[in-house]
Amino acid sequence: MFGGPPNTTYSEVTGAVMLTRNFNPRVMTVAACVAISLAFIGKVGAILQTIPTPVMGGIMCLLFGSIAVVGMNTLVRAGDSLTAPRNLVIASLILVFGIGGMQVGGGQFTLQGVSLAAILGIVLNLILPPAREGE
Repeated sequence: MFGGPPNTTYSEVTGAVMLTRNFNPRVMTVAACVAISLAFIGKVGAILQTIPTPVMGGIMCLLFGSIAVVGMNTLVRAGDSLTAPRNLVIASLILVFGIGGMQVGGGQFTLQGVSLAAILGIVLNLILPPAREGE
């Protein structure tokens, strides 16, 4: 609402859309309004907290895994070969740093997860030389 990063909500919506195959923006708008309304009802939060941690972990694995696959599919559709050395290095390091729990910094300032993976991808894209013609 105040300009914060959309990491959690954006990624979960992307995963939900890919799983349900429902691309209608009206459905997402209604779902968002219902979710916001339910957030003000304490009993709903209490019910959600009764869901076992392994079940929520499985849901998160499925959602965030589908996001990674959507990203890879986007690269492939754009015609970029993921086996090209430059693309392979960038994609693999983003996945390992983002999913593997890599952390840089400490104390007051720490980069980890999505933020670290995004910055790493941008930096690698800028510093790694592009493939030469014919490679």
